[in-house]
Amino acid sequence: MFASPGAIVFQFGPLAVRWYGLLIATGVMLGTSLAHREAIRRGQDPDRLLNLIIVAVLSALGGARLYYVLFNWDYYGAQPQKIFAIWEGGLAIHGGLIAGALATLIYCRVTGLSVLLTMDILAPGVAIGQAIGRWGNFFNQEAFGVPTDLPWKLYIDPYHRPPDLKAFDYFHPTFLYESLWNLLVFCVLWFGLRRRLEGRPGALVLCYLGLYSLGRFFVEGLRIDSLMLGSLRAAQVMSLLLVAASAAGLALVMRKR
Repeated sequence: MFASPGAIVFQFGPLAVRWYGLLIATGVMLGTSLAHREAIRRGQDPDRLLNLIIVAVLSALGGARLYYVLFNWDYYGAQPQKIFAIWEGGLAIHGGLIAGALATLIYCRVTGLSVLLTMDILAPGVAIGQAIGRWGNFFNQEAFGVPTDLPWKLYIDPYHRPPDLKAFDYFHPTFLYESLWNLLVFCVLWFGLRRRLEGRPGALVLCYLGLYSLGRFFVEGLRIDSLMLGSLRAAQVMSLLLVAASAAGLALVMRKR
C-alpha cells in the first residue's frame, strides 16, 4: 500500500512548485537528451531537432489540454477560469500525440527534415517521457482505477474519490501500470529495435504507437475517470485505431526495399 505525499514539492508564499509540472519537465528533458544523442548518431542536425522539440512539446501540451477540456466541457464551460490550470492535472495523451505529430509534420515540411526519420528519432524519448510524467498523476491523486485490495493498492484521500466510491479507501494505481508499461516500451525501442529498424524509416515510431496503445487499452479498462465517447471509452477507441494503423503501416514499411 502507498499514498501520495501531496501535490506540492515546496512553496514560497504564493509561489508553489508542483510535482506534476516538475515531472513533466523532467520527462521532456530526458527525452530531449536522448533524441539529441540519436540525431547526432544518425547524422542529423541536432540544433534543428532541438528547435523542433520546443515547437512539438508546446503543441503537445496545448493539444493534450484542449482534448481534455473538450471532453469535459460541462465542467470547464461553467468554470472557464480553470481551462488553463494545467498544474491541477487534466492532460490527455492522445490529444498531445495528435498535436505533437501535426507540429512535427509541419516543421519537417518547412525545414526539409525527413518526417519519418525525425519521428523515429523522437519516439523512444516520448516513451520515457510518458513513463516519468505519469507519476504526476500519483502526486495529484488522479487517473486511478477501480477499488482493490491488492498489496500494491493506492490510498486516495476522500476529497479525491468519486461520490459513488467514497466508502472505498484503496484503488488500482493505474498511473503505475501505465508508467511501467511505457518504461518497457522505451526499453524495447531503445535497446531492442532502434538499430535493427534503422534502415526502415517510420518503423520505429509505428512500433511505439502500437506498443503504447496496446498497453493503454488494457490499463484504460481499469480507470474510473475515462473520457467517454457515448458508452465507449475514448482512449480505448483511439488505442484500437492506433494499433490497427500501426500494424498496417508496419506491413507497408517492412515490404519496401
